[in-house]
Amino acid sequence: MERPLILVTNDDGITAPGIRNLVNFMNEIGEVIVVAPNSPQSGKGHAITINSTLSYEEVNLEGPQTDFSCSGTPVDCVKMALDKILTRRPDIVVSGINHGANSSINVIYSGTMSAAVEAGVEGIPAIGFSLLDFSWEADFTQAKEYIQNIVRRTLENPMPKGIVLNVNIPKLPAEEIKGIKVCKQAQAKWEESFDERVNPHGKKYYWLTGYFNNMDESEDADETALANGYISIVPVKFDMTAYEYMKTLEEVMNFE
Repeated sequence: MERPLILVTNDDGITAPGIRNLVNFMNEIGEVIVVAPNSPQSGKGHAITINSTLSYEEVNLEGPQTDFSCSGTPVDCVKMALDKILTRRPDIVVSGINHGANSSINVIYSGTMSAAVEAGVEGIPAIGFSLLDFSWEADFTQAKEYIQNIVRRTLENPMPKGIVLNVNIPKLPAEEIKGIKVCKQAQAKWEESFDERVNPHGKKYYWLTGYFNNMDESEDADETALANGYISIVPVKFDMTAYEYMKTLEEVMNFE
């Protein structure tokens, strides 16, 4: 039987340890094509390149997969892969493994998750993986079996079109991970401020600072699962319509 075609991408850049580990994991499951940014693109969300040109090139990296670096954002990478690089439609798109969390509100800002969501827009099963460890020396192998099992089960049981998976993995040794929980996105946000400084020429500049404020202690929230040693899986929709408010909005606006 033909092995599944797996498109791998990320937002930390094509040489980041997270994606290189994910590529190794996926090589054991299917035929792997990598299309990833040629430089870090964290926090780019669903940005696309429209005011400058894009390019890609094949690069020689270790492994049986084929690797392409792209000059654009994570979403650009998925678009370029589907339109110009792949010779057939991928069976699944996997994004990551991100260096750091993409749980809760972070899904909005995440280039890792936006790449997965872009695949979902095209009706392709997709998963974003993140490890709660920002270190470049993070141990990604701790979650290998979990990641491979999630991908295999998704290939066997594709999600409905329009849904992708947001998977976050706690920073724990493999033997201390308690399992996997299907969760909701926790109600949390960044409490942000801008640290004002002055350069040697007297011009003000700012560094974004802040802290993460989790306001949701419910048992089914992703932040709760992660804090308790579980891998969290949140099914994510790109349709952002607030259906529950549509009728009330009609009444409030009184368009008749």
